[in-house]
Amino acid sequence: MNRRSLLTCIALVCLLGIAASPVCAGRIVALGDLHGDLNATRQALRLAGAIDESDHWVGGKLTVVQTGDQLDRGDEEQAILELLDRLQDEAAAVGGVLHLLNGNHELMNTRLDFRYITEGGFADFEDAVEIDEPDSLVLAYDPAQQARVAAFRPGGPYAKLLAERPVVLIIDGNVFVHGGLLPMHLDYGLDRLNTEVSNWLLGQGEPPEFIHTRNSPTWTRNYSDEVGDDDCQQLAEVLDRLGAARMIVGHTVQDDGIGSFCDDRVWCIDAGMSEYYGSRVEVLEIVGDRISILR
Repeated sequence: MNRRSLLTCIALVCLLGIAASPVCAGRIVALGDLHGDLNATRQALRLAGAIDESDHWVGGKLTVVQTGDQLDRGDEEQAILELLDRLQDEAAAVGGVLHLLNGNHELMNTRLDFRYITEGGFADFEDAVEIDEPDSLVLAYDPAQQARVAAFRPGGPYAKLLAERPVVLIIDGNVFVHGGLLPMHLDYGLDRLNTEVSNWLLGQGEPPEFIHTRNSPTWTRNYSDEVGDDDCQQLAEVLDRLGAARMIVGHTVQDDGIGSFCDDRVWCIDAGMSEYYGSRVEVLEIVGDRISILR
């Protein structure tokens, strides 16, 4: 069984409430947007109790969920992706798990939407790929951008890495998604959504039409910005249909750090951890029904 299948299996077991799973009854820590800041990534993982000073997994059976937007706005994206990829293996070896979700910035990169990439972010991937033969798509871009195009285009090596990561994950009554789930996403089907996005990243098809719109699970801010009664009613419908207790989202920086709306049924964990947003490092701890903010 490959890593993606194993993580999906664990998540489904927890959704079904099988207490024998080592993940379900334990401690979950959720991390928000990282945006190319390796130092913030390390600080958040240490705050969670996941890694030591040498960047190795010491979390034991801990479950960590990072809700997307590892990319853009910073210069250290390749190092972040490789650190997280290695930690997934280290965690799995001792019964822990590190779940990594795709956010809008991961999907923007695969769509070759490079609006938020720094000059250092382009240079960072020059040693990551080799362009061995003429490629009309790659050659259509500025030479400084070509390595990143080759890395993240559908079917590229880093797009394939992102293909292992879901858009939506449910663990033990907790719904993790970068932006938020709307009723239309449940109507579409969450397994279908995750599968189609993954196949697109692998270069094997197209994603759902709504994935790049403001109604996407990676783009909506219904539950994280100017949240009103109608939004809370919509959230309640989604959670009730899923039989879930709460939703955990990133995507929208919270001026006062991690907080909640809708009577704590949605937790917004984008605290602005990256240097670009002010370096406020906070993570969310979930132990059963007890929620704590770690600073």
